[in-house]
Formats: sequence, structure tokens, C-alpha cells
Amino acid sequence: MTQLRKGSFIKKAKDISISSALALAILSSGMMMPGCSSNDDESAYSYEETTYSKGIRSHIKEVKPGEFKITDEESVDADKSVAIVTYLDGHTDSLSTAAAKALVDEEIRTNQNYVGHHSGLSSMLLYGGMGYLMGRNANNAYINNYRDRDGGATARGFYSNPDTYSRSQGVVRDVNASRATRVVTSRPAGGRSGFFGRSAGRSGG
Repeated sequence: MTQLRKGSFIKKAKDISISSALALAILSSGMMMPGCSSNDDESAYSYEETTYSKGIRSHIKEVKPGEFKITDEESVDADKSVAIVTYLDGHTDSLSTAAAKALVDEEIRTNQNYVGHHSGLSSMLLYGGMGYLMGRNANNAYINNYRDRDGGATARGFYSNPDTYSRSQGVVRDVNASRATRVVTSRPAGGRSGFFGRSAGRSGG
């Protein structure tokens, strides 16, 4: 067994007593470690969240080889948004909003000057209901830059007839009416961060 000299033992006991006393003094005086302040500005932990309960189902049909028209659009639950594309040979594809965006982004990347100046599938996706859904995302301002050209007159030409275009505008209004906004707080009001008061986040609004 390791032998401890008497002086060494007393020194260790003294160190422990000083450390314990210091810790008790900190706790009893209400001192906080850095980052433990309860006076943080709650607004720094809050942001506005916008959601829509409605989405759009867009029906697109190939009318000539490589040429398409939007034949109908309807409002659906947000998680059922889709573009249903019917080709001349009779087969169909279902494109999610993400898949539609990937096709539009590819054309913008490879053929920017031609975007919207043809009747290809990417034009139907960009100027129809799927393009509207893409443009709601704050990170997709470039999508709206294309859609807003010519005061929206470009979009009318991509629908099978004026009645279809008119119905699509009603669908857009329906989706807009389903918009809900709330303020989300990353932690409860009065919650403390740091070693002694860290709390889990929650939503509110």
C-alpha cells in the first residue's frame, strides 16, 4: 500500500476543503457560469414559420412529340402535391415538387436563355402550379423571377385553354387561403441556458 507522509495528507485535505467551500460560495451567492444568464433576449431565439395545409395536383399532357399542355389543376392536401404527366404513348409519370424543381433547375443551368420559350415539360412545371409551389420557398426567388416575366402572361399559353387557366388561379387562391403563420421559440420564455438552467426547446405561437 502506498505510504503518504503526514504533511502530504494534510495538504490534500486542505485542498479539498477549499474547493468545496468555493463551490458552496458560488452556489449560495447565485453566481452563474458564463452562458447561464437568465436575461437573454427571447426574440433572439424566435423565428416566423409559415405553412400551407393545401397543395396542388397538376395534370400535364403531351400533345405533340416534346410539346405539353397543362390540362387541369386542383387543390389537394399539401403532402399530396404532384404533377401527373401523360405521354403520347399512354404511360404516365408522377413528379413530386422536388423532382419538378430538379428538372427546372437543370434547364436553367444548361439552357437559361431558352427557359419559358418552348412548350417542353420544364415550362409546364415552371409556369404551372408546381412552379407556384416552388416559388413559395424563400430560397427560390429565382423561380419567381422567371414566373413574373411579362406580368404572368407567359403562363397563360401553357394551359390547354382559358378556362383551365382560370380554374388554376382559383386553385392558387385556395392554397393561399390555407396559409398559416406562427412564431416558433427555440426555448420557453424565462428558460435558462448554461450549466444550471438548460431547457429543451418547444414551439409556440
